[in-house]
Parts: sequence; C-alpha cells; structure tokens
Amino acid sequence: MKKFMKIILTILGIIAALIIMFILFLLWAGKQPMVKDGYSNDVQTSAPLEQKYTLKGNYEVSYYEQDANNKQWKKYEIWYPTEMKTSEGTYPLVVMVNGTGVSASKYKPIFEHLASWGFIVIGNEDESAGGGASAAASLDYILSLNSDSNSMFYGKIDVDNIGIGGHSQGGLGTINAVTAQDNGNHYKVMYAASAPTLQISVDLLKAPFDISGVNIPCFMVAGTQKVDAGDGKNSGICPLIELQEKYNNISDSVPKIIARRKDTDHGDMLTYADGYMTAWFMYHLQGDKEAGAVFFGDNAEILNNINWQDVQKNVK
Repeated sequence: MKKFMKIILTILGIIAALIIMFILFLLWAGKQPMVKDGYSNDVQTSAPLEQKYTLKGNYEVSYYEQDANNKQWKKYEIWYPTEMKTSEGTYPLVVMVNGTGVSASKYKPIFEHLASWGFIVIGNEDESAGGGASAAASLDYILSLNSDSNSMFYGKIDVDNIGIGGHSQGGLGTINAVTAQDNGNHYKVMYAASAPTLQISVDLLKAPFDISGVNIPCFMVAGTQKVDAGDGKNSGICPLIELQEKYNNISDSVPKIIARRKDTDHGDMLTYADGYMTAWFMYHLQGDKEAGAVFFGDNAEILNNINWQDVQKNVK
C-alpha cells in the first residue's frame, strides 16, 4: 500500500511540475515578440525593389508612448524619425492595426522599419482590433497631438497623407477603420495582409465588415500555404477565393491589387510582405515613383517576381 501511494504521489508530483512548466512557458511566450529584430534577413528575394523596401530606410528612429486610459488598448505607441524633433517639415502617418491576441509592442520591428522610411507610425495594445475602434482611437489621439502646441508632434503630421494597415484580424480592423468608423475619411490608402473570411469574421471574431465601402487605394495579400489557403477540406483564413471576392466587392473605380506570396503562410505574411507594404505606402504617401514601379504598368515588379502569384490589379 505504501509503495502504491508513493507511486501515486510521484505521478502527481510530475503532473504538478509539468503544469507549472507549462504555465511558465505561457508566461514566457506571452512576452515574446511576434516579429523579431533582423526579420528582413529571413526574407529571400531576387527582386530589387522588394529587397530594397524590405531593408531599413535611412532615418534613425525614436519612440514615444502614452497611457490610453482604456483597458482594452492600454497605451498608444508611436515610432517616428528622430530628426522630427528638430525638423520643420511634416511626415506621413501610418496607423497599424493588431492581429488576434497580439499587441503593438510585439510588432516593434515592423513599426521601426516603417519609421526608418520616414513615416510616423502609431499603434496600441488592442488584441481584438477587428471592429476598427481602437485604430480610430489611435488616429484621433495622434491628430490631437498634431494640434497640441505643447506636444513634440505639434504640426508634424502630414494630414493629407495618412495610411492604415494590418495583419490577420488587423486586416479586418483596417477595413472597418476605413469604412465603419467616423474618422475613416482621413485615410488616403490602405493595406491588409491575410484578412480572414467573412464567415470567420462574423462567427469567431464578431467583427463583420462590408468591403464594398472601401473607396481608397487598397492592397491585399495572403500566403499560399495551409493556414491561409486551406487544404481542400478546410477553407483557410484567407484562401484565394476569399481574396478574389474581396477584390471583386471593391468598386472598379478604386485602385486595387491582390497577390499571394508563394510558400508563405499566415503567421509570416506580416514580415514576408513587409517590403511591398512599405513600397505601397511610399508611393501613395511620399510620392516615391520608384516604389510605384512595384505595382504599376505591364512590367510591374510584382508581376515578374517569382515570390508572388495570383496577382490581380486594375492600376495602370
């Protein structure tokens, strides 16, 4: 009997130790970045413009944060070109929207990357951003700083050149920020990576959307592997048919592009498509004609880039 009890206690001890280790792992994992420094080194491409805009730009970057006074999005985080503090010029703005369960602080290298190309970039800690409300709050906040003579951001935002982008549920948040939020008319251009299907958006994320309301240039991407594309039995988060449906539901009068990155899945689309996201914003918000060569014309780089397929566009 004593031997039996000893075995039981040993098993219970092992189970307790495993539970503690699992909890510690979850706590550790929760603090790890979604995007790691140096991610651009993992993005393999022979396309010169994709390579150029995947690398960091020439601006040094600084960081600012402020309590949001909201339990869901917690704080506003802003990355900006360091020279802004002494410059008399203005800078285009990009609002970034988070994916499911991910906060802006875990996207730090993406924010820094965009800021290194001359953008002011803002996000927050909302981990369920599909409705677009937290993106709208970020935009209102940074515009309030732009009007506050006591803020270092006073008069620094180029209010005619504001873009928005997001990955996964953040793609939904991007759509809804543009179409369903009161300040959506401030945006000039948008980008959505691996935005979920309408069914997932409604049933799981409780964030329905109507993409037909998009009236600004729109670039949407997804991966070709199982989680995004599905496997024939399961539809995937953003399969080709869904990407094409989103494209078709946007008016043909609106400049629009869709594309899928080969051999890339849902979790990597934020980083592996980062170069072309940057180029998209560089063209529309900074007038960078070289960046425009990625997308425009019969010889657009994205059409000839072996890393991309299923490109559909109406931009000339």
